[in-house]
Amino acid sequence: MTIITISREFGSDATEIGQSLAESLGYEYVDRSKIMEEMKTIGEEWGKLGEEYDEHYPNIWERYDWSFRGFVTLTQSIILNYGLKDMVVFMGRGGNFLFKDVPYALRIRITMPKELRIERVMRKQDINIKTASWLIEKADKEMSRSIYMIYEKDWDNPAEYDMRFDLSVKNEQEVIGIIKEELVKKERFNTEIAQKALRMQAISAKIKAGIATNRNFLIPILDVHASGDTIVLRGIIHNPKEKELIEKEARMLADDIPIEFDLYYRGLVFTKR
Repeated sequence: MTIITISREFGSDATEIGQSLAESLGYEYVDRSKIMEEMKTIGEEWGKLGEEYDEHYPNIWERYDWSFRGFVTLTQSIILNYGLKDMVVFMGRGGNFLFKDVPYALRIRITMPKELRIERVMRKQDINIKTASWLIEKADKEMSRSIYMIYEKDWDNPAEYDMRFDLSVKNEQEVIGIIKEELVKKERFNTEIAQKALRMQAISAKIKAGIATNRNFLIPILDVHASGDTIVLRGIIHNPKEKELIEKEARMLADDIPIEFDLYYRGLVFTKR
């Protein structure tokens, strides 16, 4: 059992490849629409905000708004939670960065020359060459900027992927065949230790999302990550009461996993296990 993440340029055949892989392998296919559906079940407000932020690159004010930070952390939590199931194909959404340290995740980048993408977009959307070219440039630019803003990474950096495919060199079926062969090699890395590490990462993301989406906690800086068998929560708080409420919420979301707090308030640091 493995996890597949696919990053692609707009207008390539990556979506078809991801769907074909999921169908032939019996994997679950998770894309934008699936994540938006999941977000709506969490709350109507987040469903609306998810659609809004997903459709455009946030402006300078939105990037620092609590709702955008909540949208990002909630999206990451949903993706990681799906990853716990194994046998999942993720399309876009920065999955390759989220699963970078998961040894049984296969991170794929799919590209296609712009002229071929223009032809494909013109045919599929019945638009002219000028509009198709503009649409591709806009989509690529916004996806690249969003990835850099959230992960501070270059989405086209070869080092961020296990495999890269240019669809002008290999066709869809050739790519799928190569990926399936590589999956067999990846399966041996799906160990209890690797699964436990991913569970800790997913729980950390759940805690961060739970706090970031709570209007009672307007925390300017928040970091939650796993450190061995412990989860560490760091952040800046406004008052002792907020500290108490955050610790209570985090412990509830962490279940029985030990959690350590490094919370800063008015120049002081509160460290608590």
